[in-house]
Amino acid sequence: MGTDTVRAGAADEAADRRREQRGWYFYDWACSVYSTSVLTVFLGPYLTSVAKHAADADGYVHPLGIPVRAGSFFAYSVSLSVIVAVLVMPLVGAAADRGGRKKPLLAAAAYTGAAATTGMFFLGGDRYLLGGVLLVVANAAQSVGTMLYNSYLPQIAPPEERDAVSSKGWAFGYAAGALVLVVNLVLYMGHDSFGLSESAAVRVCLASAGLWWGGFALIPLRRLRDRRPSARDAKEPMAPGFRQLAATVRGMRRHPLTLAFLLAYLIYNDGIQTVISQASVYGSEELGLGQSTLIAAVLLVQVLAVAGALALGRLARTYGAKRTILGSLVAWAVILGAGFFLPAGAPVWFFVLASGIGLVLGGSQALSRSLFSHLVPPGKESEYFSAYEMSDRGMSWLGPLLFGITYQLTGSYRDAIISLVAFFVIGFALLTRVPVRRAISDAGNPVPERI
Repeated sequence: MGTDTVRAGAADEAADRRREQRGWYFYDWACSVYSTSVLTVFLGPYLTSVAKHAADADGYVHPLGIPVRAGSFFAYSVSLSVIVAVLVMPLVGAAADRGGRKKPLLAAAAYTGAAATTGMFFLGGDRYLLGGVLLVVANAAQSVGTMLYNSYLPQIAPPEERDAVSSKGWAFGYAAGALVLVVNLVLYMGHDSFGLSESAAVRVCLASAGLWWGGFALIPLRRLRDRRPSARDAKEPMAPGFRQLAATVRGMRRHPLTLAFLLAYLIYNDGIQTVISQASVYGSEELGLGQSTLIAAVLLVQVLAVAGALALGRLARTYGAKRTILGSLVAWAVILGAGFFLPAGAPVWFFVLASGIGLVLGGSQALSRSLFSHLVPPGKESEYFSAYEMSDRGMSWLGPLLFGITYQLTGSYRDAIISLVAFFVIGFALLTRVPVRRAISDAGNPVPERI
């Protein structure tokens, strides 16, 4: 009878865990539409056009009296949002770990971001400053929300399940991004038949991403549950502002192997993010491809990233997450090498390149997240994932800088794109030197049979 009770308890626990995991997937489903439709496709060109409409005769706008070239306003707004996120994430992460109340903080971040994104419907005329404020709020909120969402992974999945759970989360996100992007593109390209101007169609697409984010965020907020912090963690003081960021970094120094992984991730993820952000520039400026081709390529990447995330998750079960990530970095380097030789005016070959990016994109990011989750000391999930998220979003500036400098010196986008191979080579070398089994053990976590 006792054995039956234990088995029933274990079955109930597994069922509860599966339910929570399914709810967790839906936060990626909710917020990834913002990244795809808003940041990647629609907001940059539209906000730039609004800023240019508000510019003076010399092409400048003057937020808070500061002269800013209208064409740079979107980029500066994104940079400011990253700075805000970097300052806020350690505070929120520490509060979540010490108070054990992640869910209210996740709800606050999700609905702040969703409301700001929905508010982009009102970006008409010359309201560029409103657009900049909404972008800063939405982007920073997404970073904070993603950090909290990621920090649930070690709590909802035992070590042997994390690669698969993380990969499914990424797949859900890419699937949602592709689905909504298709609908948005139909609306945008056929706006006349819907009785909308081009501007109104863009604003509807922007607002729909906010409504999607807020609506589907209800599912994880209903299914995820908070855990009580340990007595030691609950008593740790939380410092304000920069002091909390410094305290987080000092605390991580007690786990140098975790920091070593973060350094490797910072390098190769910078390469990944730069490829994503500069691929359209390479396609339009070097290969002479049209906007419709580039949008179709973005959609292709979204669709194939779903299959890629799931496929690399299965490979990790056989070969381990570290080896699979290393293999994906080799694939990234090969893709960039192939991109260097792409002929101009040949969209078919650009689609082949986009297919390769899609197949390795989701998997390399998903497995990096799950591998890092093993390296986080128990009770420090939110705080450590704030550092991970800062590496993901706050430090991805070296790649664009190298890309820009290479183009400035050589006048060739082909040289600029091939220069990014350095990030994958260096990241590969650094990751090979991280003894992940010892790092997991030093963090105080059980070591999976295959990692």
